[in-house]
Amino acid sequence: MTEAIRKTLRDSKAARWTALGVVAFTMLCGYYLTDVMAPLKPLLESQKGWSSTEYGFFTSAYGWFNVFLLMLILGGIILDKMGVRFTGMMASIIMVIGTGIKYWAISTHSLDGQVLFGWNAQVMVAAIGFAIFGVGVEVAGITVSKVIVKWFKGKELALAMGLEMATARMGTALALSTSAPIAKAMHDVSVPILICLIMLCIGLIAFFIYTFMDKKLDASIVADNKGREVVAEEDFKLSDIKVIFMNKGWWYIAILCVLFYSAVFPFLKYASDLMVNKFGVDESLAGLIPSLLPFGTMILTPTFGNLYDRKGKGASIMILGAILLIFVHAMFAIPLFNNWIFAIFLIIVLGIGFSLVPSAMWPSVPKIIPEKQLGTAYAMIFWVQNWGLMGVPALIGWVLDKWCITGTKEVEGITINSYNYTLPMIIFMSLGILALLFAFLLKAEDRKKGYGLELPNIQK
Repeated sequence: MTEAIRKTLRDSKAARWTALGVVAFTMLCGYYLTDVMAPLKPLLESQKGWSSTEYGFFTSAYGWFNVFLLMLILGGIILDKMGVRFTGMMASIIMVIGTGIKYWAISTHSLDGQVLFGWNAQVMVAAIGFAIFGVGVEVAGITVSKVIVKWFKGKELALAMGLEMATARMGTALALSTSAPIAKAMHDVSVPILICLIMLCIGLIAFFIYTFMDKKLDASIVADNKGREVVAEEDFKLSDIKVIFMNKGWWYIAILCVLFYSAVFPFLKYASDLMVNKFGVDESLAGLIPSLLPFGTMILTPTFGNLYDRKGKGASIMILGAILLIFVHAMFAIPLFNNWIFAIFLIIVLGIGFSLVPSAMWPSVPKIIPEKQLGTAYAMIFWVQNWGLMGVPALIGWVLDKWCITGTKEVEGITINSYNYTLPMIIFMSLGILALLFAFLLKAEDRKKGYGLELPNIQK
């Protein structure tokens, strides 16, 4: 009788949802910095003299260290070896350091007129800071994913991941909607970054608080297993990386991830500028329309996650999301559709698609990969994703400067270029078409291997 009523801390609804809230807040702070520069492109051009190529180069820096130095994969290995407490604190500290460097670069005048590695020194130092931050926020992301699996496996896993993503998207929405008005009000493009730095310090404190909850969870698991015969799970080994790489289902999710996210996040980096150039929206208000996307995902991602938990159909949800992505970018590519109300409609539809795919994709990984390899598996997916997050923004910036300049205009007395965004939107649409192909391949692989992607997550 005593045996039957023993429980771990994760069986307490209050405890597991509180743990989720704490780590999700840390990710909200990280996502605020990730997208805070997106609405500032025109101001960077007018106040700092940046070109579209320099802006694309800076934006691409997010993935430099993760991709070329394999920092993200190393972070996943550290996560599986050292656990969520050590890795989460490490990632939070790295985020703060990277943001501090980026803020200094944008706010100081000591770099004016200097060149570093062939680039404007301000652009290069800001990019290095952003690259360091990118390591921290991506490792924090895989850590939080493993935290959620630890607390919610066999329970409301997709709903929990959806709510965490919704909270993180709140950071994106706040960045897109507030950074330009703040910068204009303070007459300084660096002020929004300072706000990010303060928020990330608070996020670091939040994760430090979580570490005490995690210790309690581990202690409750040990107590629950006392007196039972428990088969210890093998520790993670470096050879497990090869096992993950040999898994075709993992590859389909990883490639779907990089294609889908490369058609959304880099789009958001340029969406405010698209609103200015195609729809004639004022620079100070242009970020408000793209900010509707993350606001919509706050409600829809948990909703679709809850649907996956209870009804299944994970692979089918991903297919539908990819179809909506293609539709939106195709409509943005058509020159005739230049009404800002139509732009709002398309952003809302994109928000639905952006809610569907992640709500099913991330909770599907634990169905394909054993828990001992989960941190590394997530890290390697994020590593593949970072190739897109690094390459696509740089590609779009180069395409804009090479083929899309239509003339010039004055912003705050400074002459800057105006752009036609048709070609960039065709590039984003093409990524969506490829994402749809791999979503179908994943569904076929699930039928073959029986991963259960179409089955509910909640175990009765």
